[in-house]
Amino acid sequence: MLVAVDHVQLAAPPGSEDQLRAYYVDVLGMTEIPKPPVLAARGGCWFQAGAVRLHLGIAQDFRPGRKAHPGLRVRDIGAYAARLAGRGAPVTWDENLPGHRRFYAEDPVGNRLEFLEAVATASSGRSG
Repeated sequence: MLVAVDHVQLAAPPGSEDQLRAYYVDVLGMTEIPKPPVLAARGGCWFQAGAVRLHLGIAQDFRPGRKAHPGLRVRDIGAYAARLAGRGAPVTWDENLPGHRRFYAEDPVGNRLEFLEAVATASSGRSG
C-alpha cells in the first residue's frame, strides 16, 4: 500500500549544481542533504524542507519540465511569494484552483514549480 511520497525527482543539465544550490537553498529556504557516495558520483543535488524532499538529477539530454511539476504546499503564501520575488525569482500567480491561492515559479534551469496554500471557506471553517 502507498503511504507517502518519499521524494520528487526533477532533471537538471550537467554542471548546474551550483545554480541549483543557490536557488533551492538561498531562494526556497531548503537544506541540501548529502547523497549516498555511490549516487553522488552521478552529480545532482538533494534538498529537503520538513517532509518535502526534492532530488535534482543530472540528465545529459536535459529538457526542463514546463508542464509536469511538483505541487508544494506552503504556509503564508503571500510572504513566501514575496521572499522569492525579493531574491529575483519571478512569481506567476494563478487563481484557477478553487479553495487555494497558488503561484508558479521556475528553478534556474527552467523546471516548473507550483506553490499552493488552501484558503478558508465558509463551509470548511479551516485554513491552510
